[in-house]
Amino acid sequence: MIALGLVLAVASTVAINGGYALQHDAASALPPLTLRRPVRSLRALFRTPRWLVGFVGGLGGWALYVVALRLAPLSLVQAAAAGGVVVLAFGAGRLSRAEWGGVAAAAAGLALLAASLGSHTGSARGSAVAIVGWMACSVAVAGVAAVFRNGLATTAGVLYAAGDVGTKAAVVGGARFWFVPGLLACHGLAFVALQLAFQRGRRLATAGVAVLWTNALPIAAGMALYSEPSGGALRIVAFALVLLAATALAREAAAPEPARA
Repeated sequence: MIALGLVLAVASTVAINGGYALQHDAASALPPLTLRRPVRSLRALFRTPRWLVGFVGGLGGWALYVVALRLAPLSLVQAAAAGGVVVLAFGAGRLSRAEWGGVAAAAAGLALLAASLGSHTGSARGSAVAIVGWMACSVAVAGVAAVFRNGLATTAGVLYAAGDVGTKAAVVGGARFWFVPGLLACHGLAFVALQLAFQRGRRLATAGVAVLWTNALPIAAGMALYSEPSGGALRIVAFALVLLAATALAREAAAPEPARA
């Protein structure tokens, strides 16, 4: 069952990050999206075929991810999904030195995460109070990140991660479906932040940063909340590489185009 869960996690990664790539390419070419006119902004997105294909692909990938969480531990699923940055790098155009460094750090972190996994027997249910606390703190951190320049990608990643932690709580043994409203709220806010970020930076500086946080934080949550193995020093180094990759990619957020500015 765990092996099947990992296969589904890899398939989910390709679908989700391929969808992000299409959404970024489409959204970055649209007139400015704004929260002041949400209906018009959503209409512009859904009327763009390229964006719509990416959105549907992402939904399919998320469905695979939910099934994978039902079959395998959270940290294993996220480790298998950590290659999303590499998927995003394909077709992203000519990469800068910092972006290549970020992709390399992300790939190295993925390799170390895989090496640190060891044997898993599954996940504990986790304390509902602790899980709610984790999600609430994540929302607070995401709100702080949003006020910083180029912080929307980090906001999206932290919120998607909080939603993933809630998803694990909803599908693990003795399913607790009352987590569903909270996880859907996190995913909805993350969606908004990421679409706005797409118009403010390159693919890896936006989707790439979001994916790194979406992968890294649930791995930490798996250890802290669901009693999954810690992985020792290798996992600490892996997390350091993920942070390095996020920093390198975030620095590459492109300036707004003159017309858009």
